[in-house]
This record gives sequence, C-alpha cells and structure tokens, in this order.
Amino acid sequence: MLNQALAQLTPPLKWAGGKRWLIPRLIDYWQAYHDRPLVEPFVGGLAVALGLQPQHALLNDINQHVINFYHWLQQGLLIDFELRNDQALYYQYRDQFNHLIRAGETQTAQAAGLFYYLNRTGYNGLCRFNQRGMFNVPFGRYKRIGYCYDFGHYREVLSQWHFQQGHFAAIQLPANAFIYADPPYDVPFRAYSSQGFSWSEQVQLAEWLAAHRGPVVASNQATERILDLYRQLGFQIEILSAPRRIACNGDRQPALEMLAFKGA
Repeated sequence: MLNQALAQLTPPLKWAGGKRWLIPRLIDYWQAYHDRPLVEPFVGGLAVALGLQPQHALLNDINQHVINFYHWLQQGLLIDFELRNDQALYYQYRDQFNHLIRAGETQTAQAAGLFYYLNRTGYNGLCRFNQRGMFNVPFGRYKRIGYCYDFGHYREVLSQWHFQQGHFAAIQLPANAFIYADPPYDVPFRAYSSQGFSWSEQVQLAEWLAAHRGPVVASNQATERILDLYRQLGFQIEILSAPRRIACNGDRQPALEMLAFKGA
C-alpha cells in the first residue's frame, strides 16, 4: 500500500531530465521487488525514490551540493532569507554560493538554501559547474516561481533513507538491492559536475550494473553505442519516447530513451 504522506511529496528540485514521467513504467517492474532496498547511484532530483516509495534506500550522487541539500531536508530545512524571482538577486546569491564553495563551506544550511534557490530560479533547471567547480547557470526566464521556505514535511520520509556522495563504483551494494541507474546521458552536455561523465565511465557503469546479482533498471539516451553496450552485456532493452520537459536549447520534441532491464 502506498504511504499517503510520501505520495503527497513532490520532488523539491527542478531537474533537467527528471523521471517523474517514467514512474508508472518503473512501478510495473518494481512491484516484484518492493521489499528490497532501492539503490540509486545517481539520485538527481529524487523523483524515482519518491515515486517508488521504498522502505529502505541508499541514494548516492557525485554532486556534493545535491546531497548536502537532501541531508538538510532530513533535518527539516528552513530557509530564512528572501527568495525572489529577480535577476540582480539571482546573481548576488550565485556569487554567495560560489564563495561558499571556495571557502569549503558547502555542507551548511546556507549552502543548501542557496542551492535550492539557484535551482528553482536558474535557466531551465540546469545544474552545471565549470572546471573550477563554480556554479555557472545563468538567470532563468520564469514569470512566476513558487518557492518553499519550510521543508519540514520532508523530514519524516527522508529520515528513513541514507544519502551519500561519491562515485558510483564506491557504493557498497547490498546483494539483494534493486538498482535504478540514471546517469548523465550520452549527449554532448555532461557538465553536471566539474568532472563531467566520459564514455569510459558509461562503459564502467554498464559493466558494474551487469555484475550485480540483483535486479537492475538503467535509463539513458537511446544512442546507437549505448544500445549496443547494454545489449552486449545481456540486458533486455525497451525504447520509449521521452518528453523533453527541460532542454537547454528550448527543444521540446520527444527524444528516444532506453530502459535496460536485468532480473535477479
């Protein structure tokens, strides 16, 4: 039975490539494994965990700012500074956020609140960093933005899940875990973290997933080399027409998305 408190929660961040639209298809596969821990190597915007409602979850991401935000949500984050859809304020707060990065103060509640504001107000919900690790997304183009100041309603649900930051290969996987992997896609833009995500890491990830003894679902852009990679590793492939909810070039045409499945 669905947890009603959890069902009412929506992803707190605006996330390019978010997977809320995919939840009905993932639930079909998840139902046979719902008593297993969910592991997400790339938790991103949290849409899948909130949609699948696992009792136990290990939610990882390479992006330290995303994980810091979720750690503070677990404590009932309360933002005590003004949030406004204003260009001058946006660049002021972006400078403050990057100052915290340079000062090594990225695990604070202030950093979490600023990250939330930049995410909601920046261009097309992008999360992008330059090679020096500085957040460099420009101001967005929204007429109105609904901001949240009090995140206390997330505390109870997220307290049952474990969030950690690091490379996917360093995750200590429970043997019976259900893995859902949604890595940076095989497309030119991969600056989600300052390190990017190379083709060699796409291959490493696919091989890491194939070696897991439990059930796995992976999504990616359905490029020819991604499809060949997962097919050669024995995954069952499904190709879906994915809505482009957010795109850096304004393109809203459907894109072909791969779902790769491997049973327990």
